[in-house]
Amino acid sequence: MDEFEAHRPMLFAVAYRMLGSVVEAEDAVQDAWLRYARADVTGVDNLAGWLRTVVSRICLDALRARAARREEPVDEVPDFRVAPDVPEAEAELAESVGRALLVVLDRLAPDERVAFVLHDLFAVPFAQIALIVERSPATAKKVASRARGRMGLAPDGVDSARDALAHKDVVTAFLAAARGGDLEALVALLAPDVVRRFGAAEVRGVLAVAGEIAAFAPWVRFAEFAVVDGGPGAVVAPIGRVVAALEVTVRDGLVTEYRITAGPRDLARLRVVVGN
Repeated sequence: MDEFEAHRPMLFAVAYRMLGSVVEAEDAVQDAWLRYARADVTGVDNLAGWLRTVVSRICLDALRARAARREEPVDEVPDFRVAPDVPEAEAELAESVGRALLVVLDRLAPDERVAFVLHDLFAVPFAQIALIVERSPATAKKVASRARGRMGLAPDGVDSARDALAHKDVVTAFLAAARGGDLEALVALLAPDVVRRFGAAEVRGVLAVAGEIAAFAPWVRFAEFAVVDGGPGAVVAPIGRVVAALEVTVRDGLVTEYRITAGPRDLARLRVVVGN
């Protein structure tokens, strides 16, 4: 069992990047341990590779089950007046891994996510990945390539995305002011006739909007800049899973409008690219 424990950190790293959840990653590693304990590994030359394959298959099954559950999404809109219940350790881990990476990975199909994580993050050869996703090595390579494409900017969105990135400083400053509850900084960044839209509801005027944003501070700590439907915006992702998106309109260096989208069904309609 000491041999397994020596590989546990690597297995958790693989599982967390695939699943984006500390609890699910720990469950996957524990499941791998149970399979290891029951198996005869005396003839296994590369135990690390064998264990990585086992945990990857467990994660792939979990991702496929998760995708099946999403086929009939339930629209649950977060209550932005209440701080999200996210364990501090998990939030810190998401930050250290890269919340942006987890956000984009969460939008990939199960096979794409597994192929990308194994090859691009852990340098696993496609011949081994093929055995896990049950494809040929050539197809596994195409799956990983497709994942990279979905994680980047679509060719027809390059110009709009470039325009969106031009407003990144304004959106980032807006998020920083909201995160810190800095009313003076918010007022300086908002246009006098700024509008906030959330579904059919809206709030108008710089003081009304700036005052309301302070209530979002617990959520904004999990927000970061993103290109949303080709324009500047942000995603709110407590553990790398998007729960809300903001589409921000910027003119002359000021935020003139922002729209909040929440709920799985509405979020699924948005094209989100987390920018650098």
